[in-house]
Amino acid sequence: MQIHELKPKTKRTKARVIGRGGKRGKTSGKGHKGQKARTGRKIRLELRDQIKKIPKLRGRGTHPNKAVSAQVASVNISTLSASFTDGMTVTPEKLYEKKIIRKISGKMPVVKILGGGELTKKVNVTGCVVSGVAKEKIEKLGGVIS
Repeated sequence: MQIHELKPKTKRTKARVIGRGGKRGKTSGKGHKGQKARTGRKIRLELRDQIKKIPKLRGRGTHPNKAVSAQVASVNISTLSASFTDGMTVTPEKLYEKKIIRKISGKMPVVKILGGGELTKKVNVTGCVVSGVAKEKIEKLGGVIS
């Protein structure tokens, strides 16, 4: 058996490309002449095009000079009355356990207690920011804010 007598087992599915009859002949898809037809072409962008490609600074994003405000979770006094018993201590962790507040971006928020509603039980508040009206209502029933 000679090498020219070999026959393939499977038939060729694509046409055999020879010389100029292929898909990328003559100018190889680069058109005719000019700077863009050359190898290693690098055309300097116009200044306007370069400026347009720079992203605009919208919002804070990752801008280092703009302040990040702390996330605050507000709780009314009426909610504390309903959720806590007489003489209990109110902390952000206990509020989280009772599902009154939730974490913001995986972090425990700053809790501010507001004076909405009526307080019927004596509660001690620690680790929370308390508004003026809420402070009066808590201290009126003998509660302590620390």
